[in-house]
Amino acid sequence: MTPITEVQGRRLSLSNLDKVLYRASGFTKAEVLHYYATAAEALLPHLRDRPVSFLRFPDGPDGQQFFAKNVPPGTPDWVRTAEVVRSDGTTRQILVQDLPTLMWAANLVTEFHTPQWRADAPGLADRLVLDLDPGPPANVVQACEAALWLRERLAADGFAPCVKTSGSKGLHLLVPLRPVASADVTAYAKQLAVEAERALPRLVVHRMTRSLRPRKVFVDFSQNAAAKTTATPYTLRARPEPTVSAPVTWDEVAECLDRRDPDPLVLRAPDIAPRLDRYGDLLAPLFDPEQARPLPGAAG
Repeated sequence: MTPITEVQGRRLSLSNLDKVLYRASGFTKAEVLHYYATAAEALLPHLRDRPVSFLRFPDGPDGQQFFAKNVPPGTPDWVRTAEVVRSDGTTRQILVQDLPTLMWAANLVTEFHTPQWRADAPGLADRLVLDLDPGPPANVVQACEAALWLRERLAADGFAPCVKTSGSKGLHLLVPLRPVASADVTAYAKQLAVEAERALPRLVVHRMTRSLRPRKVFVDFSQNAAAKTTATPYTLRARPEPTVSAPVTWDEVAECLDRRDPDPLVLRAPDIAPRLDRYGDLLAPLFDPEQARPLPGAAG
């Protein structure tokens, strides 16, 4: 029998709660739902008003995975949606605005991915993202070295970037912006990636070409494009263990590099509640209007 629960006045059917999704650690679907419920206060502001794309893995990361943008069949009528214009036509996507919607979506077993713009201003980015993706045998240690260089470069333009783990192999740098065209942000991010490669040629590559990426950190600037999305802060990832794309401090980044030890930057679902108790949301500056700066060369 499928359990029925009520979340803030909304009735939800929660299925297969005992199913083990992350076999390496025995992490069950019930634990997935519990994680999202406990992380909701920090997670929801990063989802709110942004059309969500889902990476679904109903049988766990070892099973079938599929990326979904359209509103899935059976979506409750109280779940808010937004019309999104894409190159292949107009569609509707989910907006995760509240805890009931978050728990309904989490029951589908999903990663959350969001664009750098909000539904009421499509294509106007209010943040910049740089995805630092190490090519084996490079790992997050090398990503930390690239991140620290990019932090200083961004500071030269008046920015104070935040940093989070990707929940996979690398890091994401995030900068709050005064809203500006996504194409302009992409061009600026590409410039940063090219500069990083010139300054650190043994470490960084800015092109996606697979043959160039072993042993180097690919600075992916393309996720600033209006059509692209990035793993939302605090989302679980479809990895062998329940890792989370979670914010870290710059001291932790520097310590990872100094010790050449990637393990402290592998954050799992049980790690997040204690970190939130200790630090709060380290990405809170993304919501502070005083922290948002204009893109260099942009009006305003």
